[in-house]
Amino acid sequence: METPAAPVPEGRPAVTMAVVMRKVPLASRWQPWKWELDAVLPDLGEFGTAPMCLEQDEHGARWLYPGFEVALFRDQGEGYYLNLTSITPCWFVLWRMPEDDDSEHRGQPLPQAVSLSYNEAGRWLDAGETVENVPLDAQQREWLQAYVDEHYRPEPKKRRRPESFKAPQDRAQY
Repeated sequence: METPAAPVPEGRPAVTMAVVMRKVPLASRWQPWKWELDAVLPDLGEFGTAPMCLEQDEHGARWLYPGFEVALFRDQGEGYYLNLTSITPCWFVLWRMPEDDDSEHRGQPLPQAVSLSYNEAGRWLDAGETVENVPLDAQQREWLQAYVDEHYRPEPKKRRRPESFKAPQDRAQY
């Protein structure tokens, strides 16, 4: 597993989270199963540092990947705001399948990063990465909302002058 992000500077709001991935069976002869994000949980140090299998049987598996530091940054305020004002505020998780078949984690997903920023998740998706999300619980949402309330102010919307009030030469050409 690639190492999670470096420790965050002292004083920056941050939490450590663990990612749970679930292997689910598919009714397909070409692909018998798939991996998907199951949960993002607070990691208070009780999970250790290595990925661990939570359960595994003929119907699938669940693996926990601990130690993802999620720090809040002022320049991501808009992304946090967009997340909070969406229908379901959530955690975003970027994960990959290992390309090397000789890897010790062969056939298992490898979470790479966890974020609360809608904009950061969008950049990951634009880069062709696999990004999934799970809802924030009420306490996590309150923590993020408090940060956004203190550090972010949405840009005021600028009123657009209707096309009919513009001079013909200033109107958009179609």
